[in-house]
Amino acid sequence: MMMTEAEMTGAELSEAIVGYAYDRRAIDIIELDLRGVLGYADYFVIASGNTDRQVKAIHDGIQEGLKRDHGMLPRRVEGLPQAQWVLLDYLDVVVHVFTPETREFYRLEQLWGEAPARAVGTST
Repeated sequence: MMMTEAEMTGAELSEAIVGYAYDRRAIDIIELDLRGVLGYADYFVIASGNTDRQVKAIHDGIQEGLKRDHGMLPRRVEGLPQAQWVLLDYLDVVVHVFTPETREFYRLEQLWGEAPARAVGTST
C-alpha cells in the first residue's frame, strides 16, 4: 500500500530515501536527526556518488522512487546541472548528494556536529 506524503513521518521518509540512494550505490550514507536543532527540517540525508554521473543517478533514483511509490515530488532541487552537490528538499527531509571532493570541502556532518548522526548504509 502506498503511503502518501501526508501519511509519512520524517523518519519514514528518511528511511525510504536511504533505500533509494542505496539502490543506486550511494556511498557513506549518513542521516542527521535535526529535530530540535533546526526549524525547517527534521532530517538531513547525506550521501556520496563517486562521479557527477553517479550523483545524478542517485538523485534520479530518489526522485523517481518517491514519485512512483509515494506520489511525492521534492519542493525544489538545486545543483543538478553540475551534479557536484545536489540538494532535494522534501520539507521534513533535505537530501544532499555529493561527489567525494565536494562533500569533503563543505563538511556538512561537521557543520551540524551537535545533531545525532547515524551511518545508515554503505555500498561499494
